[in-house]
Amino acid sequence: MSAQTNKIVFDPPTDFKFIPGDYVPFKDREVCERLRKISGKALEKHPNPDFKIKVMQNPHPVLIGTLFTRIKESDEQNKKVTLILGNPEPETYIPVAQLINYHRINCRNVHIFAMDEWADEAGNIAPETYKAGFTHSMLKYFVFQIDEDLRMPLENVNYPTNRNISSYSKMITECGGGGADLCCSSPGWTGHIAFIEPVGEFIKEDIEEYLKQEARIASLHPLTVAQNSLHGVFGQSGYIADVPPKTATIGPVDVRNARERIEVHALLTNSTFSSWQRMTSRLVLHGPVTPLVPSSILQLMKTQVYVSEEVAAPFECWEQVGY
Repeated sequence: MSAQTNKIVFDPPTDFKFIPGDYVPFKDREVCERLRKISGKALEKHPNPDFKIKVMQNPHPVLIGTLFTRIKESDEQNKKVTLILGNPEPETYIPVAQLINYHRINCRNVHIFAMDEWADEAGNIAPETYKAGFTHSMLKYFVFQIDEDLRMPLENVNYPTNRNISSYSKMITECGGGGADLCCSSPGWTGHIAFIEPVGEFIKEDIEEYLKQEARIASLHPLTVAQNSLHGVFGQSGYIADVPPKTATIGPVDVRNARERIEVHALLTNSTFSSWQRMTSRLVLHGPVTPLVPSSILQLMKTQVYVSEEVAAPFECWEQVGY
């Protein structure tokens, strides 16, 4: 028997065709394969000149610097600044608070809005005492890290509650004179922005109608539950029964109304190469603008997106690599 007869041929993965499961929000494999092949600095090219993408080694200092600069300007110019903030972000907010304290920046003009919070199966929003909660994290690692004589008044600190969720979008609009000055975000596994998910409560066929939607209680996508079971507040161990099933979140209108947006794509699984955000980033940056990838709406707007080199790295089928 010849060596050629004994040779085993492994077909590439594309030789096996299938339709993704119903739980997959964006199913177009042809588009996904095209996007998967974009990596590195090639990700920076986009037809919208106001949608600026930068691939860099470590984006987090840019976010820290942006927040500190806005807060510093609000003190020096004695001007209100309204910020929509993602959570939990201790690695961002602790340095910002320490810069504020060191430089003695008065935060009297700073108004902050947490973009989302957990809710139970009946839509009851988690209280600020919930240790895995976003409000708890924002208060503990940002607001109360700021020296008391410099800290923003607590009435300037806003987060979703059972009392205000129906008017939360109006609160942001009124506080910011039409919208927030800055909306900070990072996409989830589904491509969600805040907890605006590709679920029935948000899906609209017309993108203009989609962008008008306000804050609300909504269901979490199963992929988001799985994603968050890998987060530190839930033990990084796949404990999906510990992740709440619903959310209170800002709406697409709050993202649209913001005068500027900044998004960071840099999430790795506990500092390994593994990252569910790697493919999501490509869908958000260069896929179609669709409610099936909510953060893709940023392509229509003035936005700065900072992508880590790790998330921008190429990837393919690695046969000898496990989890």
